[in-house]
Parts: sequence; C-alpha cells; structure tokens
Amino acid sequence: MRDENCIFCKIAAGEIPSATLYEDEDFRVILDLGPASKGHALILPKEHYRNLFDLNDELAAKALVLAKKMINKLRDVLGCDGYNIVQNNEEAGGQTVFHFHMHLIPRYEGDHVGLGWNMGELNEADKEEILNKLK
Repeated sequence: MRDENCIFCKIAAGEIPSATLYEDEDFRVILDLGPASKGHALILPKEHYRNLFDLNDELAAKALVLAKKMINKLRDVLGCDGYNIVQNNEEAGGQTVFHFHMHLIPRYEGDHVGLGWNMGELNEADKEEILNKLK
C-alpha cells in the first residue's frame, strides 16, 4: 500500500533523493533534512502507514530492532553521548508528516536539543481511573 501524495512514501521508494544510511525490503533509513543534532536519522517503512496505530505488530517490532541496530552503528560513527528514539502519533502528539516514522536523535553533552516536558505527579484518582478502565 502506498499513498501517491505522501512525501515519505516517495522518499522510501527512492523517487526523491535522500542520504540513505540503510535499506532493506521493509525500510529506508535516511538523514533528516531538518536535524535536531548531527546525525539525526529517520526510519521510514516503504509501505504507507499513517502512524503506530495503523502499523502491524510484525513491522512495529522490526522497526524497533532496526532502531537498535542503527543507533549502535551511528553511536560509533558519531561519537555521541546518548540517543533519543522519538515516534509521534497524530497532530496532538507532535506528528507533522502522517506516514509512520521514527526519529533517531544522537545526543551530545550540552547540545540543548529540546526534548522534554514538565513533570507532573500521578495522583491517586487518575491512577485508579486508568487501572479500572484497562481491566
């Protein structure tokens, strides 16, 4: 399945040039054109899935295994101090391109990459509500 209007479908298919770091039958891994840090890469499935909600379990598992493989290789090449793996879903979750993708963001001491949130506190009412609804 492919979306002819999706830029990531075109990149994953090789129709739009990219700095490809890795490719197999399911994925293409490219350097991000708007990197948060040096070496920021994207994992793109070759088939179109809007986000993680639509991705089948087998491909989701392969994506995480590929993320691990890539960050181990890139860490050695880049000499970074850590890594963020980021995957956003829907507009409220920060997704801007509606084709499943994972960000592999190398982290360097003092890089000031802005990934974070204000930590709250889990209150008893929220905890109980969530636990009861999941039963």
